[in-house]
Amino acid sequence: MIVSSLYVSLSGQMALERRLDTVARNVANMETAGYRADEVKFDSLVKRPGQDPVSFASTGETYISREAGAVKQTGNSLDVAIEGKGWLGVQTGNGVAYTRDGRFQIGTDGILRSIEGNPILDSGNAPIILDPLGGAPEIAKDGSIYQEDRQVGVLGLFSIPEDAKLSRAGNSAVIPDALAEPVQDFAENGFVQGFVEGSNINPISEITKLITITRAFESTNSMMQSVESIRQQTIRKLGES
Repeated sequence: MIVSSLYVSLSGQMALERRLDTVARNVANMETAGYRADEVKFDSLVKRPGQDPVSFASTGETYISREAGAVKQTGNSLDVAIEGKGWLGVQTGNGVAYTRDGRFQIGTDGILRSIEGNPILDSGNAPIILDPLGGAPEIAKDGSIYQEDRQVGVLGLFSIPEDAKLSRAGNSAVIPDALAEPVQDFAENGFVQGFVEGSNINPISEITKLITITRAFESTNSMMQSVESIRQQTIRKLGES
């Protein structure tokens, strides 16, 4: 049982280390627009069932939270926040990715781009081209873009299936493992011009997690030292008998 206790404690420390990594990433991106927090789902693994089962902590499964972040007003005509659960489509070097970061810029070629320089896509996954000299755009709730009272494009708004697994692409974009579909209903979904959505990270919650993880790691380490001390004493006694 002493050896089992050591392995159980070690598995707990590995799980805590993974959780610490996610918290560190979250804290580092608290001010990143559109950033979605990393979360970890933990399970226990029973490796030796029977009269005295031994349960080990798994390292956990990391997933990206889809909770919305706080929205703040900027007054910038090239900023949009998303209402509802939709995502903007962007063309990256690794294919189409999706983001909630609605900070745009217009290139000299007229292509509407993300703050990272990736083309923003319409619902057909085509880049949106504006007139660089056409003045500030007006963006309606359904994504329609106007310059000088003339419609020049439409922002694509995409729905990612709830059961899709998300992987990261850059700072705030994600790539799902399932097909994203254009949103057709703008009653509860849409865009708000002049606003930006921040990260969905709760600073107080993350700092609390950091303190809890640190204390748990110290407690586990102390227990491992105690178990090792008992093991050494047992070995000495067996050697004397």
